Amino acid sequence: MKNVRNKSFWRRFLPNLYVNDLSEISLELLKEKGIKGLILDLDNTLVAWNQHEPPPETISWVQKAKEMGFLVFIVSNALEERVQHFSWTLGVPGISKAQKPRRSALRSAVLRMNLSLSEVAVIGDQVLTDVWGGNRLGIYTILVRPLNPKEFFFTRLGRMFERMVLRRFSLR
Repeated sequence: MKNVRNKSFWRRFLPNLYVNDLSEISLELLKEKGIKGLILDLDNTLVAWNQHEPPPETISWVQKAKEMGFLVFIVSNALEERVQHFSWTLGVPGISKAQKPRRSALRSAVLRMNLSLSEVAVIGDQVLTDVWGGNRLGIYTILVRPLNPKEFFFTRLGRMFERMVLRRFSLR
């Protein structure tokens, strides 16, 4: 009995897909799965947390997703000014100060895209915010490796837990 409970505890942090970066995500495969909307984390997913402009490969990937008909939305715990800048640069809407893993900002993005939860994927670099937040809503979750290894103190603490989760499922 204890083993079953333990497994269910850890599964809430397990992403549906784990990749090295955005370029490894097959937009065609997501289309086949019925995914129509993408909720993207900003810092260390689309752009390194200390960069002020998205790299060309990120711009290309987001553009390709939009051309394929995906609705794209940034949902980030970052401050409003930063999210607005990248939303404008990439031509997609965004929500700042999302307080992930709380569900309200993710739910708001899904509603604004006018899609069902099963038609949306969350893509982010953190198990404790992006994956857990998406899993709490039943959204398809994709974990990417962080773009920059240098991070804030509290993010580094979360990464220790993340390594335990990923080791548990043989993902690292």
